[in-house]
Amino acid sequence: MQINCLIVDDEPIARNGILEHMNQIDFMHPLATCKSAMEADKWLQGGTVDLIYLDIQMPKLNGIEFVREMKNPPLVIFTTAFPDYALEGFELSVLDYLLKPISFSRFYKSAMKALNYLNYVKTENTSPGKKFFFLRTNQKLEKIEIADILYIEGMANYVIVHTKQKKFISYITLKGLIEKLPKHLFIRTHKSFYVAIQAIYAIEDNEVLLADRNLPIGRIFKSEVKKRVDSWIIKR
Repeated sequence: MQINCLIVDDEPIARNGILEHMNQIDFMHPLATCKSAMEADKWLQGGTVDLIYLDIQMPKLNGIEFVREMKNPPLVIFTTAFPDYALEGFELSVLDYLLKPISFSRFYKSAMKALNYLNYVKTENTSPGKKFFFLRTNQKLEKIEIADILYIEGMANYVIVHTKQKKFISYITLKGLIEKLPKHLFIRTHKSFYVAIQAIYAIEDNEVLLADRNLPIGRIFKSEVKKRVDSWIIKR
């Protein structure tokens, strides 16, 4: 597997040091080195970036602000000379946190972590009839059983996955998560809600009724909901 990477740092020496490490690892493919978050954003629009090595302290838009602004970020590894930002990194579910100066051995460890993660995700997303997935939340990957999901709520640049046991918050778009789930088990009722069919016990007017909450049916989703509901109705 080849990992397409961006190096984002306002310091030329830091960019060149990471690039030198990257060029020694066969599966790491540097797409570009960028001196600012704005420059990196142009590459992200193309959708070909798997991993960003991202400096935190940069002028105009720092690394933490940049990650928060991204709608569907790729994997991120923070690179910084300051350990004080580790908590923010964990809260943003970054894959790793490298302190400068970065040794090759430490860089290689982060590269292997990225490779293992991306290989796992690729395998899970192409496995037929998968029953669970892992979601990055805070400092860890949480295993979520698909059968336990009640509904998924989209909130700007993150989602809340409501299950029978608890809620999981992750910085991924609703659209990005929907693409990973089996479509026959869920129904989109609203721009902000993706509902598990097994969790619906009634449909009334412009709402779907769950055990402890009623969710709206959005105007633009009514026809699709009606089509799906008609297929479930037992007729004489």
